[in-house]
Amino acid sequence: MSINQPDRVRDFQVLDPCLLGRPVHLLPAFAARLAEALGAAMASPGGRRYWGAYRLESLAFERAPDDRSLRWLGVTGTYGLAAVAFERSLLLGLLEGRYARRTQGPAAGANAAPQRDPGLERVTATEERLAATLAQQVAHLLDDKVAEGLAAAGATATAAAPRLAKDGASIVPAGAPGKAGWVIRAVLRAQYGRRDTDDPGLAPPEGQVWIGLDHGLMAHVLQGLKADRNGMRGAVRMAREPLASHLQVRLEGRLVSKEVTLATLFGLKIGDVIPVSVGRADVLLDDSRLFTAAVAEHKGKLCLTSFEDAE
Repeated sequence: MSINQPDRVRDFQVLDPCLLGRPVHLLPAFAARLAEALGAAMASPGGRRYWGAYRLESLAFERAPDDRSLRWLGVTGTYGLAAVAFERSLLLGLLEGRYARRTQGPAAGANAAPQRDPGLERVTATEERLAATLAQQVAHLLDDKVAEGLAAAGATATAAAPRLAKDGASIVPAGAPGKAGWVIRAVLRAQYGRRDTDDPGLAPPEGQVWIGLDHGLMAHVLQGLKADRNGMRGAVRMAREPLASHLQVRLEGRLVSKEVTLATLFGLKIGDVIPVSVGRADVLLDDSRLFTAAVAEHKGKLCLTSFEDAE
């Protein structure tokens, strides 16, 4: 008797052979920086005009969604093409909040409009304009984070397209990323509604945004992660070494000390000479006397040698 095994291929990210050996394990660090920038942009006064009461809840790299109903909008930037897709319910929720078709606030549960099926909603020109505007904003934030990474790594963009104005980037239909494509998924949640309820009519609505990166854009993202990779290698190397081998301390050498009376000190004039003799010097760490050392001359410089414990 044959037993149908569950298909677990969909649970894993399909590897792109073009990216083998690249620092893909550092992509969460880039996602965290992008999430911080996107969250700040959405919460800004200008961002609230378009994003309304929605706020970013999570953002991460994952495999491309298998949803043929998504409409992908391509935004050409400095470092490549970003294909952006919005969940239909998110766009409708933003439009409802913007045009006051849904009450947003503590009383939203009592006055909320009944649940609507996005599949039955007609796509309007207003919805298309909103999607294009939001796609441009997301793509430009992605472009800025890529530029910051390249600058931190001391790298320069290769085969970069001319920089487009923020309001002049062309929006073109784009194809869905393939199974090996890298996609950034952002989950947004509205700030109104009850989070402690199982009623979908009272729970705060949420929506998703997907950002697909073409090979050129993905290559620049990974190129900008070189600084993170070098820093991580240094941290790992230091962690493997004994603490004493890389702990930096400051030592001070006291060559001469002389006790004089206060009257002699105030009686000093230009040209006066204070006779001293240089013996063994004290070596101090934060004013604590650790060693004594002999003073020697080497190539015109004074050096300390023959260290001995002070105690």
